[in-house]
Amino acid sequence: MSEVKISAEPRTEFGKGGARRTRRAGKVPAVLYGHGEKPKHIALPAREFAAAIRKGGANQLFAIEVSDGTQVLALPKAIQRDPVKDTFEHVDLLLVRRGEKVTVEVPVELTGEAANNTLIVHDHDTLSVTADATRVPDHLEASIEGAEPGVQVTAADVALPAGVELAADPELPVATVTAAPTAEQLEATLPEVEEATEEAEAEVGEVTEGSEGAESAEAPGEETEPARTEA
Repeated sequence: MSEVKISAEPRTEFGKGGARRTRRAGKVPAVLYGHGEKPKHIALPAREFAAAIRKGGANQLFAIEVSDGTQVLALPKAIQRDPVKDTFEHVDLLLVRRGEKVTVEVPVELTGEAANNTLIVHDHDTLSVTADATRVPDHLEASIEGAEPGVQVTAADVALPAGVELAADPELPVATVTAAPTAEQLEATLPEVEEATEEAEAEVGEVTEGSEGAESAEAPGEETEPARTEA
């Protein structure tokens, strides 16, 4: 994976308020740490950072040039996103050096087509591997071509690029091939699903009625404090 050059600025405001102001300015709050160095708080340009992550993935290598003259290589260690806006809230960046080995989680993609009338259960979407910090793959691949029901793809079956070593348990399940349910089996489960749904709705109704009754009754001897108004 090629490195992406990105500029940064030192960050002097901290806490939630400082982070919000940083994001309103079109930047992502971030912290650089590792190699025994004192953590360095920086702000990254949000648009450039997002574009790099979309293209290179969560393990994109960054060559960061801070406006105070600092130049470092770093890998994202933890990325916080806003689930609604899908924007970056904060990034932890791990300092790395060329030739240094790092252990990271890499996404696994399944290739090929399993046998007819099968379902694929994804047990683990990522695998822990060790690689050169400048050669972390953006994804790994495992073949399910022609796989019949009962076949399980493990970490040991995942193809690893040269120089990449498996850090996870080789027997860790990645995907399992199962038989697709027949139309008769699906029809047979419908009454059970409908019955469970009706029972759940009835329980919710009972809890709601009980809660309303509890809220309406005041404890004996308990007085409510009068509302205060400010002039």
